Amino acid sequence: MAAIFTRLTNAFILNNIRLFALTLLFSIPLGLIIAFGSMNKWKPFRFLDSKAADGHRHGPKTIRAALASFRPISALVKLFVWIIRGTPLMLQILIIYFGPGLLELAFGWPKGNAGRMPAAVVTFSINYACYFSEIYRGGIQSIPKGQSEAGQVLGMTRSQIFFRVTLLQLVKRIVPPMGNEIITLIKDTALANYISILELIMTAKEYTSAGLIWPLFATAFYFLAFVGILTLLFGWVEKKLNFFRT
Repeated sequence: MAAIFTRLTNAFILNNIRLFALTLLFSIPLGLIIAFGSMNKWKPFRFLDSKAADGHRHGPKTIRAALASFRPISALVKLFVWIIRGTPLMLQILIIYFGPGLLELAFGWPKGNAGRMPAAVVTFSINYACYFSEIYRGGIQSIPKGQSEAGQVLGMTRSQIFFRVTLLQLVKRIVPPMGNEIITLIKDTALANYISILELIMTAKEYTSAGLIWPLFATAFYFLAFVGILTLLFGWVEKKLNFFRT
């Protein structure tokens, strides 16, 4: 029994927690970049705004107005987020692992066992970055616009306004939804067994096939314990950020 617990613990620490940590390391900053991309206001055809009034009511005016308000970067990023959020994570893992065969030749992408964990990290990072981006976007847009305008009146640059005015309030507002996604992440690491990464549940299933059922309950204990630690951590963070309450 001790040997089984040791093997379960090793699988959880070496693969589940490692995948969890690496995903957070890459997805948290990537999500912010994606959020900025989805809010990008660049309009390459905005010069058509002045010409839109010259067209007919249902003809060129409508087309010109649509082109004038078109934001290509925002549209592309939102399309990408829609695709990632709209397809199952399990399917994305399989595509990333089995799909890019040409990458092995072009960029030295590892294959076989060496490529399993990199494929999982890439997939999880992109997937969760898209979810995080929507949380970031909602948090940024929830900050009253008057605060940014006040910062501009004081002569602050956009970066100064973001880091000194918006960011701290943003952190306070996104802690609960981010906490939910991060807790979901530790459970989703079990999906890595679809590309044969020997994580906790896959290890427990090996013993179940041999007639032992209790390792499955042991896996629940590991996940519950880790989720409990995360819940306490996020609760502590929320209390520390209570000074932002108005």
